[in-house]
Order: sequence, then C-alpha cells, then structure tokens
Amino acid sequence: MGSQYKSLKEADIEFIKAQRLFYLASSSGKEVNLSPKGYDSIRVLDNSNILFMNYPGSGNRTYTDAKNNGEFTLVFNAFEGNAKILRLFCRATVVEAKSEKFYEYLKLFNEKENLVRDFFEFHIYAVESSCGQSVPIMEYKEERYSLKEWVVKMDKNNKLQDYKEKNKVPPNLKNL
Repeated sequence: MGSQYKSLKEADIEFIKAQRLFYLASSSGKEVNLSPKGYDSIRVLDNSNILFMNYPGSGNRTYTDAKNNGEFTLVFNAFEGNAKILRLFCRATVVEAKSEKFYEYLKLFNEKENLVRDFFEFHIYAVESSCGQSVPIMEYKEERYSLKEWVVKMDKNNKLQDYKEKNKVPPNLKNL
C-alpha cells in the first residue's frame, strides 16, 4: 500500500499543487507542533525542496523549530478524487525579510513584502506515500480571509512590523 523514497516524483508535485490544505508538523524539543495551513502559500522548488510563505499570526513555532535544527513533516491528503496521503520529511531553513532570497520568493507568490513574516525552505530527505482510504471526501467551499484581513489592517495601522518582531519567537518558547 505505502512506499517511501528520497525525493518527489512528478505525480507527487502535481498532487501537492492541487491541494488547498496541508499540515505542518515540527519539533525541536519535547513537544510536537501541528498546524493546518491554507492559502496559496506553498511552492515546489524542485524534487527535493518545498517553499512555504508564512503570514504573521498568533504563533510562530515553525520559526523556533527551524532555528533549533528541528524536524518537520508536511502532510498533504486528498479530500476529493482518488485517496492519497503524502508525507514529506524535512529540515528547514528560515528566509527572513530583507534577505535577497526573501525578495526572490515574494515574486513567486505575488504578495506584498510587508504582509509576509518569512519563508521556509523545506529540504526533503524522505517522501512517504500511502493510501489515505480513511480520509473523508469533502468539498472545498472557500478561503477564510480573516487572517489576511487582520494582517492588512495591522499594516495600515503601522503595527504589523512591531508585531512581527515581537512575536518572532512565541513567549512560551523563548528558552528552548
């Protein structure tokens, strides 16, 4: 049923591009963080590298885990069509604002510089594909725009940059 291999196949790349939701798990200590991610926030750079655009939000555990050489798993699963689960086991590099790569990556997403917190380059060392037969069939309805609206409002009120800096590392993780 399932198989593991070292890098993405062309069918995996097409599968990732079709998904509107994925899960990002990370750990650099005792706890494992798991967050669902949406929006048009992921790009496949090549068969071994994925790029994630991170908007400001309530936490930034991914940043902390990347800076502490943590482990990452990205999970994509089909809610429509043929059942499938795809897991990407990775290490991550943070690409922070003001770096040359940050500006290159912005062009891939057509997003405003000040609205993005950072990017994560995920370097894949293993890919696992499994059947996903227990995942329900669900219909996509629409995006939730509340996070983007909040980010735009914070930016218009000249509070976003301070928020991003203050919340780069969540308070409960400052000593990790």
